[in-house]
Amino acid sequence: MSATPDKDLILLLDSEATRINRPEFIESDPVQFPRRFSDPRDIEIAAFLSAIIAWGKRTMICRDAERMLALMGNEPYLYTMEEGYLDLDPSLNIHRTFFARDLAHFLRGMRRIMADYGSLEGFAASVKAGEDPFPAWKLVGEMQKVMMAENGGAADSRCLPTNLSQSALKRVNMALRWLVRDDGIVDLGIWKEIPKSKLFIPLDVHVGNTARELGLLERKSNDRKSVELLTETLRSIRPEDPVFYDYALFGIGIGE
Repeated sequence: MSATPDKDLILLLDSEATRINRPEFIESDPVQFPRRFSDPRDIEIAAFLSAIIAWGKRTMICRDAERMLALMGNEPYLYTMEEGYLDLDPSLNIHRTFFARDLAHFLRGMRRIMADYGSLEGFAASVKAGEDPFPAWKLVGEMQKVMMAENGGAADSRCLPTNLSQSALKRVNMALRWLVRDDGIVDLGIWKEIPKSKLFIPLDVHVGNTARELGLLERKSNDRKSVELLTETLRSIRPEDPVFYDYALFGIGIGE
């Protein structure tokens, strides 16, 4: 669908997004973890790690993100740069099918990025992610190159998806929403490299089903093409900030 939704639907989306996008939302959502930090490097690592394990029940995600940051002494940047992950038992379970060996894989790559570029945003700037029409896919593709180089040539799809032509990149698009959107309510908005107008909707099963029920999306698969189509429709309503409506698609059907 590319036609702009009708007025009643736009009013519903605006109302629901405003209802969910408020400070009270933070305490029950993984966004709480990057918000605990003031150093942008801590924020970036906490944001990506919290987003990487964001599948399943939100209570379980938040419980496991809490434990993961505790493993890092609640100093993710320092832990990464000092290679604290080398002391972990690789078989330690972090969240569902994500283990300490996966955490170590990701942090090896992040350590290289931080050492060479100063921050993940600095890396994003170096690969011109903000100039690409698909910033998340560009960033992940370039991050994968570093991750593989730092891990003996191996990729780890539990950290970052490898099938970029098909992947919706739900978790990375969510992390970018946190880092880029700057309305000062829930999202942190510390990145300037990627404009919020270029963000894409974090598409999961619930968001996809809600979008279909509202007539915002016809495609049945929750894949990259569906992300592109749905975001195009949302841009027709709010071109400067289409991912604002992530809150509406998450919140519709969820009570006060």
